[in-house]
Amino acid sequence: MDTTVPAGPASPGPAYPATYEVDDAGAIDRWRPFVQWLLAIPHFVVLYVLGIVSNVLAFVSWFVILFTGKLPDSLAGWQNLYVRYTNRATTYADFLREEYPPFTFDLTAPDPGDYPGVRTELGPELDGRNRLTVGFRFILVIPHLICLFFLYIAAWVALVVGAFAILFTGTWPEGLREFVIGVTRWNTRVLAYHLLLVDEYPPFSLE
Repeated sequence: MDTTVPAGPASPGPAYPATYEVDDAGAIDRWRPFVQWLLAIPHFVVLYVLGIVSNVLAFVSWFVILFTGKLPDSLAGWQNLYVRYTNRATTYADFLREEYPPFTFDLTAPDPGDYPGVRTELGPELDGRNRLTVGFRFILVIPHLICLFFLYIAAWVALVVGAFAILFTGTWPEGLREFVIGVTRWNTRVLAYHLLLVDEYPPFSLE
């Protein structure tokens, strides 16, 4: 008699070192989809300035990693801040949460937890960096940028439909909400890769 035990499902691999999660807000005030993007403008002004600095420091990081094989913690900290701030401003503008994001500038990789229901966890690689992939990073990321271009068009349509759904029902349609969150999750991984926080190539996935 064959006593071989069937193999169980494979265990999931380790999570990508840049994650984004949003808790379901439940009922949402029906006016919010049409106003929150305006209320988010101060955050996007701050984000514009942070983005300029982030791109400059990414260029500096590129040279530093190529010459030393290491990413200084100070440079990683700024990119942690930029990725997290991007997600918080986007989450609010996309009316996924009602709480207004704080104007905080934490440089740590673990999410400090000061924006309820929104978590961006980052795992920057400081030592033993892959100089080859870093050297060609701006080319390697292009397929993801192309995908994100079309995904953001679809996400904009989902936001319009979601806004009217909330106007009439007070809640997000679950499928549309998960899609919008998935696009931001994809962008989070691409940002971490593009800004040289990690060397692992991002998956082409909304999960």
